[in-house]
Amino acid sequence: MFISKKEIEVRYAETDQMGVVYHANYVIWLEIGRTQLIKDLGFSYAGLESDGYLSPVTNVNIHYKSSVKYGETVVVRTWIESHGKLRTTYGYEIVHEDGTIASTATSEHVVVNKDNFRPVSLKKVHPAWDAKYAEIAKVMD
Repeated sequence: MFISKKEIEVRYAETDQMGVVYHANYVIWLEIGRTQLIKDLGFSYAGLESDGYLSPVTNVNIHYKSSVKYGETVVVRTWIESHGKLRTTYGYEIVHEDGTIASTATSEHVVVNKDNFRPVSLKKVHPAWDAKYAEIAKVMD
């Protein structure tokens, strides 16, 4: 299974008054991880958009296991959990420097036409990208 890794230095602006990362910032980190995975595979989300397609989030689940604090560095580990005809599920772990898991997450996405928001198969709009996801997916739908 291919796992992409992206290091993130926790910024003060991402924390609450206690110096703990505010929960909503994890969603941003998932996006950073997902974008890095796509880049590591040789593709570009910006390129998909310029071709007239979007990949909106249809579901996000995050399980918080331990706090991340200001001044820490974490690694976002991202992989393809499952890939089907219309839906891709990404898997994530946010990991402390000592290797303990701060959180686990999944996000589900579909590809849609930018003009009408109708779902379209990634295989139809970008066959090489679809094939790579199918190759590295943990589970095939």
